[in-house]
Amino acid sequence: MADIIRVGLIQAKNDVHGDEPVHLHKEKAIEKHERMVREAAAKGAQIICLQEIFYGPYFCAEQQTKWYESAEEVPNGPTVQLFSSLARELGTVLILPVYERVGIGTYYNTAAVIDADGTYLGKYRKQHIPHVGVGSSGCGFWEKYYFKPGNLGYPVFETAFAKVGVYICYDRHFPEGARLLGLNGAEIVFNPSATVAGLSEYLWKLEQPAHAVANGYYVAAINRVGTEAPWNMGEFYGQSYLVDPRGQFVAIGSRDQDEVVLAEMDRNKIHEVRDTWQFYRDRRPETYEDMVKLLP
Repeated sequence: MADIIRVGLIQAKNDVHGDEPVHLHKEKAIEKHERMVREAAAKGAQIICLQEIFYGPYFCAEQQTKWYESAEEVPNGPTVQLFSSLARELGTVLILPVYERVGIGTYYNTAAVIDADGTYLGKYRKQHIPHVGVGSSGCGFWEKYYFKPGNLGYPVFETAFAKVGVYICYDRHFPEGARLLGLNGAEIVFNPSATVAGLSEYLWKLEQPAHAVANGYYVAAINRVGTEAPWNMGEFYGQSYLVDPRGQFVAIGSRDQDEVVLAEMDRNKIHEVRDTWQFYRDRRPETYEDMVKLLP
């Protein structure tokens, strides 16, 4: 593996009104994101990550069975198959966040990891599922209506260019999984998100740089942009970024524009930081037992 890896982060608006049928959302969003993936690859991106459930609006703003229609099998669904072919054509690694259906009616918030030859390497299922209102209009992050908690642990995928971990949106508030991704060998952790101003923006540039420093790896944070009708529950404030193991921002996107954010990660910096800060050597897991006890 080369020491310098070029990373592409894709942030985009949803262009279709939420009242429109699911198939139209998927069609338009997939068309847009395929175009943006091609743009990122043309600019040299070797690993590309899309935003959380990229092929539609953030439908968890409401609780409607309509949106179950957007779920697909992973990896055998049409979207993963399409982007696997695209990864093979372009020679890029893709982190593809989709809505996963298992069996008749079990659903997960999932990201498929596809290698640069189009091989499906595996998936991460979002572990921490929020259920919280936003504002006074009845909208919110009503994710427990749509998703079961993940059950595949915190896998790390050995891709053609780097060892990749995935954390999805709300997961970023929990340091435990972030540490496990590091212990499992991640060199870079991607966090595809959908998060609005007024609720968590003040944490956006605090938590994930802290994860990067505590674990000695890069973190790539991706957020969509714009407001989404008919809910209009807040502004998705973009600002997708790559942060290095020292907590320094390598690149950051705009607040309100469709954009391919490009940045380079340097594997040498990971070694340098871990040789300086021996957090893995000095951790004391035998003293942390109370952390995994259930509260009464």
